[in-house]
Amino acid sequence: MLVNCVAYREGKRIADIPVEEIGSYVRQRDCFVWVALKDAEPDELAAMQRQFGLHELAVEDARKGHQRPKIEEYGESLFVVLHTLEVAGVELVPGEMDVFVGANYVLSVRSGARQGFANVRARCEREPELLRHGAGFVLYALMDAVVDRYFPVLEQLEARLEACEDAIFAGTPGRKSVEELYSLKRELTTLQHAVRPLLEATGKLHATRVPAACAGVQEHFRDVHDHLSRINQSIDSQREMVTAAMSVNLSLISLAENETMKRLAAYGALVAVPTLIAGLYGMNFQNMPELSWSLGYPTALGLMAAIDGWLFLRLRKAGWL
Repeated sequence: MLVNCVAYREGKRIADIPVEEIGSYVRQRDCFVWVALKDAEPDELAAMQRQFGLHELAVEDARKGHQRPKIEEYGESLFVVLHTLEVAGVELVPGEMDVFVGANYVLSVRSGARQGFANVRARCEREPELLRHGAGFVLYALMDAVVDRYFPVLEQLEARLEACEDAIFAGTPGRKSVEELYSLKRELTTLQHAVRPLLEATGKLHATRVPAACAGVQEHFRDVHDHLSRINQSIDSQREMVTAAMSVNLSLISLAENETMKRLAAYGALVAVPTLIAGLYGMNFQNMPELSWSLGYPTALGLMAAIDGWLFLRLRKAGWL
């Protein structure tokens, strides 16, 4: 679906243009065209390929989707793959945005992302002095918007981790805590798969040899790179904390099981003493003097009670009961 198709000159919006006229504006050196597509169909991508002269391999990647975040050069044009992440309840909804960048055009194709980028276009149009840089600045604005949306995701995952840690120590550790921690680890991995490849790729947008489409805006891409570095470091820290929390949870489960075993062993000792005495005098041998003793029964009961009472006090003092 076509979202926007706009031509700009000297950083200012000229007009919304039909797709059929894209080629004529692209050929004007003082203009650039910014087109946005959502969940593009193959025929729409084919039409854009004809208008912009896009490389066949880049179009094929955009058509198939599910690409690794990357920045590829095709002559003087760039093909950029970004992963978008949105929070729905406690789940992460992944999406993808493919950006084709040339000397005087930008084509963005987003798939699976519910939140649009109209605010990015509005921001660029409010800053015509920066928009004069053309396609390079638009690429920066799109990348910056995608990266900024990672921060709320990271904050939500951090909040869930803190809540899970509180639950581990406040309640009884068990399967539910392990499942929640594993879910957190999986979602952190999803976020890391979106960030780490992009961190590597953005390095060449502000290095010594900058692609022609990004000339003049290197400092902006350095800012994006710094944000990605911070996010990547936070992800690593949170993954380590999740691993530590899982270990603590398992240790607490083991401690709880040990406490249960200690209690069972203590109660078993209390039962074993009367059983031993009763079993001894239940053998019914003929030569057992205590069997004919008139005080034998109360003495046996008293002995059982005395020994169990002494054991109970010792076990209670040791913390087994």
